[in-house]
Amino acid sequence: MSNAFLSEVWYNTKLVMKTLLLLFCLFLISCNENVPVKSMNNYNQLSPKEKAVILQKGTESPFTGKYNNFFEQGIYVCKRCGASLYRSEDKFKSSCGWPSFDDEIPGAIKKQPDADGRRTEIICARCGAHLGHIFIGEQLTRKNVRHCVNSISMNFIPTSTVYFAGGCFWGVEYLFEKKAGVLFAESGYMGGTKKNPTYEEVCTKKTGHFETVKVVYNPEKISYEALVKYFFEIHDPTQFNGQGPDIGKQYLSVVFYNNENEKKTAEKLIKILNNKGYDIVTKLIPAGKFYKAEEYHQNYYKKKGGQPYCHFYQKKFSE
Repeated sequence: MSNAFLSEVWYNTKLVMKTLLLLFCLFLISCNENVPVKSMNNYNQLSPKEKAVILQKGTESPFTGKYNNFFEQGIYVCKRCGASLYRSEDKFKSSCGWPSFDDEIPGAIKKQPDADGRRTEIICARCGAHLGHIFIGEQLTRKNVRHCVNSISMNFIPTSTVYFAGGCFWGVEYLFEKKAGVLFAESGYMGGTKKNPTYEEVCTKKTGHFETVKVVYNPEKISYEALVKYFFEIHDPTQFNGQGPDIGKQYLSVVFYNNENEKKTAEKLIKILNNKGYDIVTKLIPAGKFYKAEEYHQNYYKKKGGQPYCHFYQKKFSE
């Protein structure tokens, strides 16, 4: 058998193999061409008007949006994906014709140059939905910034707020952010006497503040009692001098209650744990002024990676 004949056979064999491989790939593509991207499965269906703004970057007419003169307590979430965007306490009346905010929930939005080459567009950090534009220097609020947002890009969710201290706020915030029904959590300070304390001042143990986490939640999705139970299960409420290796008053375990019903709920849960053999040292203190911690403390583990070093979930309640 000649070498030329063998070479021709080998060439034809490779050609057949490549053809079969190509046909197999085309088969796989045809099987999956109608399957949406996984992340798209969680997106809400949009009306034509919503698509025109959210996907095609349009703008609703001024003074027509339902949230323009709306100032209820709660948070505003992305209509497309449901991500938390803005808090009601950051909303202000600007008389511009669209909902206006002077701050966003940390990490909620992205800023990018607008197609017109002049303005700065703001989009949802999770799904890229068009929200509106951001303007600086108008002197309308102390923060001197205005997020001009289309009402049609958002949904509003009534909320409740609770405050917990349980050691380093990085870990407490991290675990509450993962709890179903919690919309967002923020690290800060509560319980002291000095106004607007800095982290360095709190660390001196002279201001009286505790490292505290503000938890904003949807009361239709999770109860106050469930949140307090979870708090007791993600830290050690029996450690009297701090939490883990973090020693000092600013690291003590505290439930800050907003009213007598919340206090009674916390007392009931402490009694249950005492009956189970836990010597609970958690303090119950009326909620006071919450001071948001410096930006580098917010979402610390999301930014830096890693896991909390002295916070983890340990079931303590039977229900």
